[in-house]
Amino acid sequence: MNILITGGAGFVCSHMAEKLSTKNNNIILLDNLLTGSLKNIEHLLDLSNVKFIQHDVQNYINIDEELDYILHFASAASPVAYQQNPINTLKAGSIGTINTLGLAKVKKSKYLLASTSEVYGDPEISPQNEAYWGNVNPNGERSMYDEAKRFAEAATATYARTYNIETKIVRIFNTYGPRMQLNDGRVVTNFITQALKGEDITIYGDGNQTRSFSYVDDTVNGIIALINSNYNEVFNIGNPNEITVNQLATEIIKLTNSNSKIINKNLPKDDPKQRQPDISKAKEKLDWKPEIELETGLKKTILWIDSELNH
Repeated sequence: MNILITGGAGFVCSHMAEKLSTKNNNIILLDNLLTGSLKNIEHLLDLSNVKFIQHDVQNYINIDEELDYILHFASAASPVAYQQNPINTLKAGSIGTINTLGLAKVKKSKYLLASTSEVYGDPEISPQNEAYWGNVNPNGERSMYDEAKRFAEAATATYARTYNIETKIVRIFNTYGPRMQLNDGRVVTNFITQALKGEDITIYGDGNQTRSFSYVDDTVNGIIALINSNYNEVFNIGNPNEITVNQLATEIIKLTNSNSKIINKNLPKDDPKQRQPDISKAKEKLDWKPEIELETGLKKTILWIDSELNH
């Protein structure tokens, strides 16, 4: 297949491109390098079947090759990144989605949208399944990301109905692993970096809010299972093993043998109190479930962050 991946130099996409490039696919990675990095994909650029284009999806996209699949992942994806780049985040999810859907229409290609668990907002039900419509503040401090992704889903569904494009939507839950940005403000990178440096570990709020962490290999395997399936639907991909932020901090202190102390700061506005995917649909229809235990994934991530800090 000829596959275009927007956001192709990003954390999740670099792992996905790695997997897809070994299967006789031709991969075009498109990224404006706002939060992505060429370092993530430099080992792929020597391959004859991988090509990189520096481009912003909010501008018209011209691809000469025929395309079998467009995977639209381009967006800042961490609170720090989307609050530093609010307008670009808003446009990547809205104009960028329209541009990539227009390209899918012209190229007659299949289309996969990378959505997010953030479309569920601060959920009033747990775990969250694909039928839940969410509880999102439409003009809050995170709305440039949450609502851009909700619009992206609406655009994808509308183009599918109007132009008969085969589309799939994946709602990705908290993913972690090597190649994350160390300054992305996510709890896993924050806590590991602070623990390795012997700094205080900062917990926002009382730490009783929950998250469900999926190691990047599991997330990528779930997305590829969806790409290869015949289902043109919405799927949650994540790990249902829900833990509190306090438990995560304690585990990271243990695994790094750190003397870091935990300190608490105020919780940011609209920060979700709970996050847990219902993945029964992915298990049943895609025959997929996460395989990597949190401790195993954290150990791999700690090794990688340690090598980055000492590089």
